[in-house]
Amino acid sequence: MSAVIFLKLVALFAVVFLGWLGGQLRWFGERTAASDPARILSAVAFYVFVPALLFRTMARIDLRTLPWSTLSSYFVPVIVLLLLVYLSQRRRIAEGLAPAGPGVRAITATFGNTVQIGVPMAMALFGEAGLAVHVAIVSVHALFLMTLTTALVELDLARARRNNGRSGSAGRELARTLGRTARNTVIHPVVLPVMAGLLWKLAGLPLPAFIDELLQMLSQAVVPVCLLLIGLSLAYYGIRGAASSAVALTLVKLLLVPAAVLGVARWGAGLSGLPLAVLVVAAALPSGSNALIFAQRYRVLEGEATATIVLSTLGFLLAAPLWLLILARLG
Repeated sequence: MSAVIFLKLVALFAVVFLGWLGGQLRWFGERTAASDPARILSAVAFYVFVPALLFRTMARIDLRTLPWSTLSSYFVPVIVLLLLVYLSQRRRIAEGLAPAGPGVRAITATFGNTVQIGVPMAMALFGEAGLAVHVAIVSVHALFLMTLTTALVELDLARARRNNGRSGSAGRELARTLGRTARNTVIHPVVLPVMAGLLWKLAGLPLPAFIDELLQMLSQAVVPVCLLLIGLSLAYYGIRGAASSAVALTLVKLLLVPAAVLGVARWGAGLSGLPLAVLVVAAALPSGSNALIFAQRYRVLEGEATATIVLSTLGFLLAAPLWLLILARLG
């Protein structure tokens, strides 16, 4: 692993440590039933900084230049694995898992840290040509994965509400469930700015200079705020009781996801060389901080998501050289 990537990881862990230290020393206050500093910070990120980043990204994207055939080799296997993790966890709802739990675990196991680690990784390993492919992945990453997961979670929540003694005919309840799911999926702090930005782009509207500057300023806060949130969540929630699940999700993220992408891209789509390497390394990236924000949004499995992000980031130090070695052997 290059010195650039190593120093980037050190910097990431340093910010996480600051968040953990602040939580341990209660710089942000005590966690009580009425006030939870981690949830407050998560809400700030979820309702202000992340929407600004997503809207600006989608409003500036050039859909015509995206390498859709290459992107499909990445997103088809990733989405299939997301659905498999989700379906494997849905049966656990009957065993006491919260209705949003399957979706949170699915996004944690498949949503990679494509910005904080992925961008410098692609630039350091593959140069500008590789970075261009990676940025194409980043540009539609949230659009595909978070929109799909939001729909799945909202459907499970609506189904749970329907099963909690609601009266009325089955047809009317089904229509109400689907209507609520559709509304909550679209009117969502992640999905709505993505859709709005995409519609803005399709309408051919330019971003006024002031609005673009404002969105860029807010977007720049996403990385440090999310890293602080990871550390703060470690301090307030810990990982007790979540270690085994976090290890399993880490193995899926670092090994199973890139293996699936490699299989589809290499032997399904016939990719090789630089595009193949970029896709596999992107798939092997550790879990992204959006997984924790997602868990915070639905108030479920926060400790597990936090532990998975930390463990997968540490594990990436071993997984990245492994996948680079496999790619070198394949030629």
